[in-house]
Amino acid sequence: MIRFIIATLVTTLLLSSCSRDRSKPNIQYMPDMYVSIPYDPYGINPIMPEGRAAQTPPDGTIARGKMPFEIPEGFDGYDQAKEHLKMPLKLNSENMANGKKMYDIYCAICHGVKGDGKGNLAVSEKILGVPAFKDRDINEGSIYHVIYYGRNMMGSHASQLTEKERWQVVQYVQKLRTK
Repeated sequence: MIRFIIATLVTTLLLSSCSRDRSKPNIQYMPDMYVSIPYDPYGINPIMPEGRAAQTPPDGTIARGKMPFEIPEGFDGYDQAKEHLKMPLKLNSENMANGKKMYDIYCAICHGVKGDGKGNLAVSEKILGVPAFKDRDINEGSIYHVIYYGRNMMGSHASQLTEKERWQVVQYVQKLRTK
């Protein structure tokens, strides 16, 4: 009997909230879910502790999944990376396959599929002086540094590639150098 009464009440409440008459609004059981208060991102929000809608992270915080690159940009940083930076990833087929994929997307257009400096842009003389990897005195640290900051005409690819993807590209470039 109690189940019948509860079922009847629930059904009545549900049906009373729906109406085919669009001239009057339906009953809203949780109005905050239907009509939320929009805040201007750079405006005032009285609920937040500092009174601003957009909050800035505290100084010294690091975004989840990101680690700061401590080696500076420039020639000194390049030499420091070349001397001290070592590959954190294991050499395996999965890393190599993704490194090739990323290399083909971001690097091969200039450096060539074989790493010989004869990519489409270099062959068509849109970009001149693209080096072949075999001709360079480079190692895993210097390659990573160049991918992160760029060098000469090459721009940084730090925003296009994650840290892991950059190291995978380094592995693939090292493979191209040995061919």
